[in-house]
Amino acid sequence: MAVRHRLIKASPAEVWEVLADGSRYAEWVVGTAASEPKNGQWPQVGSSIGYQVDLGPFQFSNETVVRRCQEGSLLELEAHAGVLGTARIAIELREWGRYCLVIVDEHPLQGAGGTVHNWGFEVLIQLRHRAMLARLAAVCEDGAREHAEARAGGSPTRQARGGEGIGHA
Repeated sequence: MAVRHRLIKASPAEVWEVLADGSRYAEWVVGTAASEPKNGQWPQVGSSIGYQVDLGPFQFSNETVVRRCQEGSLLELEAHAGVLGTARIAIELREWGRYCLVIVDEHPLQGAGGTVHNWGFEVLIQLRHRAMLARLAAVCEDGAREHAEARAGGSPTRQARGGEGIGHA
């Protein structure tokens, strides 16, 4: 079972905002080229998103379904990966001071992924999780910075682009 964690310098609410937006899945999930809500209202239980995986000249369409959701703290997903089968991916958010500790736990459920699951496969999942959590951190920490700048009256960059920060005409 591959378990990995990362401290993200954003609040749990800011991290949840990213997780709860199915259209942003491709921004932080490694190997995903595009994503869009498919069924239901993400991240309600039973809802799903479709996503595309590009492997060289080949494109694969897959689906991820929400199996459990505790708004703001837990998202458990079942990822369907074609011939590889399905995997359970649990993402837990814990308040850690003013930041968010994110814990990802993944293991195969059905299909070839479960059959060939061994320590080498675990290493690959750990590497994927490391990259995925780094991407999630970048997305969330950039968003947290933008929110802080907006509360402080806009960033110099925004002001230089024509005053689109808060408090400017």
